[in-house]
Amino acid sequence: MNVERPRPYHHGDLRNALLSAAREILEEKSLADLSLRAVARRAGVSHAAPYRHFPNHEALLVEIAIEGFLALKTEIAQAAIRPNFGKTDRIAAIGAAYMRFVATRPAQARLMFGPQLPHRDRFPSLAAAADAVGAEIGTALGDHATGLGIWAAVHGLAMLILENVVDLGQRRSGLAVLPSRAEILLRSLFAEKEE
Repeated sequence: MNVERPRPYHHGDLRNALLSAAREILEEKSLADLSLRAVARRAGVSHAAPYRHFPNHEALLVEIAIEGFLALKTEIAQAAIRPNFGKTDRIAAIGAAYMRFVATRPAQARLMFGPQLPHRDRFPSLAAAADAVGAEIGTALGDHATGLGIWAAVHGLAMLILENVVDLGQRRSGLAVLPSRAEILLRSLFAEKEE
């Protein structure tokens, strides 16, 4: 009989290895498959090792969501810094960056904004990371109210697409088409207002 022996704890960068394993499971399988035990198995450590960094499953999910918000904020900031951008160009670039994030990390995007984290108020760092995305969009557009409106519009479109309610070509061509399609849509919506 082959019995799996617990592996001793020894890992050079356990926290990051666990987060990497969790992201892989999330994107390759589903949130339902993402347990601390599965993460430990994927990272090649004992089943007890994840508890050194994450006291429970929710703490792991919160950390993955925070990472997502930070990555999204960075992508938006990089998209919006191009010189000589008018407001419509900036909105289109932000929308394309947002859709690129959603297209490459759909499961993480669902986690970040979905009901899997019902106790968000217990995690101030999660709220701060989410708020930073809105603040980045507002700063890029020079108006926080407009930034909030653009965020709501682009996010709503992204979630409608992920749930296959709206088809911008992703059903036939895959999620990779979303950034360019979102950019076209946003340009058409805001082009007249800038003139």
